[in-house]
Amino acid sequence: MSAATALDVHTVPAHTRPLQPRVVRNSLTMAWRAVLKTRHEPELMADAIAIPVLFTLLFTYLFGGALSGSTHQYLSFLLPGTLVMSVLLITVSAGVSLNTDRSSGAFDRFRSMPVWPPALIVGSLIGDIGRYVLSAGLVLGLGLLMGYRPAGGATGVLLAVALILIFGFSVSWIWTTLGLVLRSAQAVSILSFAVQFPLTFASNVFVNPATMPGWLRAFVAVNPVSHLVDAERSLMNGTAAASQVGWVLLASAGLIAVFAPLTMLRYRKSS
Repeated sequence: MSAATALDVHTVPAHTRPLQPRVVRNSLTMAWRAVLKTRHEPELMADAIAIPVLFTLLFTYLFGGALSGSTHQYLSFLLPGTLVMSVLLITVSAGVSLNTDRSSGAFDRFRSMPVWPPALIVGSLIGDIGRYVLSAGLVLGLGLLMGYRPAGGATGVLLAVALILIFGFSVSWIWTTLGLVLRSAQAVSILSFAVQFPLTFASNVFVNPATMPGWLRAFVAVNPVSHLVDAERSLMNGTAAASQVGWVLLASAGLIAVFAPLTMLRYRKSS
């Protein structure tokens, strides 16, 4: 038997070979998996619902009269900020979910399948976008019921929501990296709380920085959350500048460029 004939005998027929991973289909399948997890465990949506309701209602009626003279006037200032806070504070769910999958052994099961390796992570992040949309929708719905009327109209609001979704998606990569580094989901949540709360509260979300002491005003001026809130306010007020939106998009691209490769590196090394 010639070498060519021997090679033909041992060649696996094309129809029996494992299928090549499909990037889009695999990612969307994992995104649907994330949605199904929420359906079966609706308590996972608690933060996406409670945070926008609490911050929008509580701060408007508790501090609105004291800070701006009227709740309606303060709502116009506050709502773009609570929109930012509501989305950013729930981005940690991506890292928590990934850490849980690692602890439960899901990684090993997915590695044994002919799927695109990053699909578990990318799909989870895509699925989380639905939670961000829900949170943003609750903030805007409450605001409209309370009398908020954006000067930028529907176009400005939609652009503002799109911008915060992009930034939220990029921030999620930070937590996926930490979800693969830290030992427990609780550690991911605690670290997220320790980082995000100072950044969101020491910003221009609730008050005008002009009323702050100089040292705090200097921090607020360089706080990335403040820049994001400025962009959101300008879009919703119809006064957006390309530099404001461009800064957010550039920061989003930078976060993805740094933390997406780190996440994938840790994912490949995880046992």
